[in-house]
Amino acid sequence: MPRQVNRKTFRPLVLNAETPVVVDVWADWCGPCHALSPNFAAAAEEAGDNARFVKLDAEKNQKLVKQYQVRSLPTILYFKDGEVVDRSTGVVSKGAILKRLRPLLPEDAQAEIKGGSWWKFWE
Repeated sequence: MPRQVNRKTFRPLVLNAETPVVVDVWADWCGPCHALSPNFAAAAEEAGDNARFVKLDAEKNQKLVKQYQVRSLPTILYFKDGEVVDRSTGVVSKGAILKRLRPLLPEDAQAEIKGGSWWKFWE
């Protein structure tokens, strides 16, 4: 299950992570954010220990939202080595999340993730 991050935990859990990190920027009032949540959790489960999945509440962490130029919700930020390397906005499928994550993983870890293939885009 993805864990919550905030301005205090963002650096150790996201920027200093040894694995890629997928950040769901969301807000409680955002209907599409709630629609994305099960897909995000399913992608996290499939990725296992190969990547870290976290959620960032946009309302409570506005400085981080501004710093990473998040302009709509939900937004998913993909971090590798402390840098944003990809992003997506809106409700996306589990497969779409995994498809963006796979290139950030070492080759052996890519093979462990079954989702994310183009023919499973709608998962």
